[in-house]
Amino acid sequence: MNATPTTPDTDTGTCGTPLDGLRVLDLATLFAGPMAATLLGDFGAEVIKVEHPGRPDPSRGHGPAKDGVGLWWKVLGRNKRAITLDLSKRGGRATLLRLAATADVIVENFRPGTLEKWDLGWEVLSAANPRLVLTRVTAFGQFGPYAHRPGFGTLAEAMSGFAAVTGEPDAPPTLPPFGLADSVAGLATAYAVLTALAARERTGEGQVVDMAIIEPILAVLGPQPTWYDQLGYVQERTGNRSANNAPRNTYRTADGHWVAVSTSAQSVAERVLRLVGRPELIDEPWFATGAERAAHAGVLDEAVGAWISARPRTEVLTAFEKAEAAAAPVQDVREVMTDPQYQALHTVTTVDDPELGPLRMQNVLFRLSSTPGTIRWAGRPHGADTDAVLGELGLTPAELRALREEGAL
Repeated sequence: MNATPTTPDTDTGTCGTPLDGLRVLDLATLFAGPMAATLLGDFGAEVIKVEHPGRPDPSRGHGPAKDGVGLWWKVLGRNKRAITLDLSKRGGRATLLRLAATADVIVENFRPGTLEKWDLGWEVLSAANPRLVLTRVTAFGQFGPYAHRPGFGTLAEAMSGFAAVTGEPDAPPTLPPFGLADSVAGLATAYAVLTALAARERTGEGQVVDMAIIEPILAVLGPQPTWYDQLGYVQERTGNRSANNAPRNTYRTADGHWVAVSTSAQSVAERVLRLVGRPELIDEPWFATGAERAAHAGVLDEAVGAWISARPRTEVLTAFEKAEAAAAPVQDVREVMTDPQYQALHTVTTVDDPELGPLRMQNVLFRLSSTPGTIRWAGRPHGADTDAVLGELGLTPAELRALREEGAL
């Protein structure tokens, strides 16, 4: 996984990457839309981040900062050239249309009707570029009774059923401490964009992608709607246990660490019980299926938990590996950064940044054997590439001055 950075002023693409030659305009903020654009940029797309001159993407100020520089933005803004443009201004609208005529994809997450209010709706954009893919990422989609409501990933986590099944049975529903629904939607949006581009290869025409953040997270929750439709079954909170198999939980080791154990396969469940010295449980009639084992989770948790609690984590993990049983340490980010498997995969890589120097971040999402992705640079300062990008578009210094006087840049 190549992570060697280059300078955005001299290299706007990566030769040999699968999305080389694809131009993406990222008009979105917080977080699903920008993440989708980041994923496209990681594999060679030229991504131009368009931000309001006075109101940058809020991700620049989210979370911890170093020397006044937001670190989240360094990841989310990587491989993007940063320009400013006020789309509500006449000059800003005209400039965006000129950019759209050169682009393959626009990613936006304004509330439905906002682009239309600026006379930048689909009809106008597609007239400027019939091959354009307009990707619209909103909380609730472009139509329906909630379409015009403000919304974030937290609401999707609540509405989708995710929070309802997360947490202990006797505790409140639990929301994730990170942007789960946004991240899932970002992955889905990148897939949707590539699907629309594949269709364009056949039809020669672009189209609109309508991505509602409330939908991808429902998709990854599994067959809950089908269970309910066919059986009236409503999944309940089970903490770290599973309704489908057992033992499945987190267990504390003798030295105060935690390990997670999974037994989705019957053969693995049998190996775990032999390992912990309770092979007689395998002969119980209820041990033969995952659902029946889950119904006896208390017995199995007691057996596994007692064995693990008497041993340090290293011994537990070594024994599970030798027995070909599934277990993993519960790691915080400090351990993730030194985990040998992540190191072998180069999952975390180092990027040289002009503002902060060497900084580590997650590498590109997957490995391709012939056309790997690359991190060419970390997130750029607000508007750092405005003059360069618009100059390449053909705007003269006088036109740039006029746009600044209007407040469009």
